Amino acid sequence: MNSTNLKLLSVVELGGYPNFTDLYQQAGYEIEMLNSVRKANSWLKKNKPDVVVAEFNFQTDFRDRTSNVESLMASVQKHTDVRVIVFYDRGVEGPLKKLLNVYPDINILVFPIEEEKLRDILQPANA
Repeated sequence: MNSTNLKLLSVVELGGYPNFTDLYQQAGYEIEMLNSVRKANSWLKKNKPDVVVAEFNFQTDFRDRTSNVESLMASVQKHTDVRVIVFYDRGVEGPLKKLLNVYPDINILVFPIEEEKLRDILQPANA
């Protein structure tokens, strides 16, 4: 569809939702899929994606952050023009709002993820 070598980093730590690989590829992305933010942060030191997709994993026992996405954003911010899409469960909307106060440009999608909404968010990168 698009031959501009768009890159998408997908961080799937918890899973339990459909695999969107086909949708990402149809939107024109080469995909790097990792299973932890730690691995994603390491990957981001050497690579710059156009889009990062991750789940919002809120845990009260995180020491200095409220979620995995905060750790990820520390690495993403080093790159310019990287769009971030976060999947979340309605039960964590309070902590998610705190994250959005710090990072207002994050795109959020609630579970169950509507493929059409995800496709719409991905499309501007191809424009």
